[in-house]
Amino acid sequence: MIEYIPAKTIITKTKSSEWFGTDYNMNIYKGCCHGCIYCDSRSECYHIEDFDRVRAKENALQIIRDDLRRKVKKGVIGTGAMSDPYNPFEKELCLTRHALELIHAFEFGVAIATKSPLLARDIDILMDIKEHSPVLCKVTITTADDELAAKLEPGAAVSSRRFEALSNLRENGIFAGILLMPVLPFLEDNEANILNIVHKAAQCSVNFIYPAFGMTLRQNQRDYYYEKLNELFPDDNLVGKYRNQYGEYYECRSPRSSQLYKVFAKECEKYGILYKMKDIVHGYKRNYGENQLNFLDMI
Repeated sequence: MIEYIPAKTIITKTKSSEWFGTDYNMNIYKGCCHGCIYCDSRSECYHIEDFDRVRAKENALQIIRDDLRRKVKKGVIGTGAMSDPYNPFEKELCLTRHALELIHAFEFGVAIATKSPLLARDIDILMDIKEHSPVLCKVTITTADDELAAKLEPGAAVSSRRFEALSNLRENGIFAGILLMPVLPFLEDNEANILNIVHKAAQCSVNFIYPAFGMTLRQNQRDYYYEKLNELFPDDNLVGKYRNQYGEYYECRSPRSSQLYKVFAKECEKYGILYKMKDIVHGYKRNYGENQLNFLDMI
């Protein structure tokens, strides 16, 4: 049974529209039970105690309705930044689904980030929203290998199921693609993995793939990640490799990042898949009025 926590507001203005052209942010849930060993949201700076336990915000739908009613300017509402809007509780609670219904009623757009194929359940509402406002669906996939995905993201659906959801979204005309991030150094940063993801994405007719060839590590998250690496890959000395390569650095860019980006970009262009932020934002906001675009031309 899920725990409810108080909230005064849920839809807040973003500090910048540079990240996928969103104007507002919405988190109905707090915490995440996907158990991804690399998740930066587990870091102390976010002040989320017991991060692996999902809680829902009390009276969320009423608060969202009131928030939307007060907004003077229409725009795109992003969700999925700090907690997955399609966690296992969502299947029964339908808080995200009902929030999308409110977003549709007030004629806002939406940009969703998730690891869950449950996203495809709400295609009907996304298609309704698309009639008047931009819709963007981002599904995180960092490995094409289901066995590896199950180790790195033990509470999330394996990658093959996420590809199926993407195919379903695209078949219904929803602008959708992949967040190829983080690409974990020494585990996922190889050409075979990257090319496999692009090829599977092309088979699903995705609109875009947005990559980050590396990861971030800070505070308690570094300790957690290293503990999991030792547990899952005891014979590979991955922790030693990380310490030698990065020390205490926050940004852990793959040593192969430049080479991988060249290979990745070439393959995306071959299949007509967008991979630059400006092009992705322009793509999903195309054909909507200027008053709805609200994004910087120089992204």
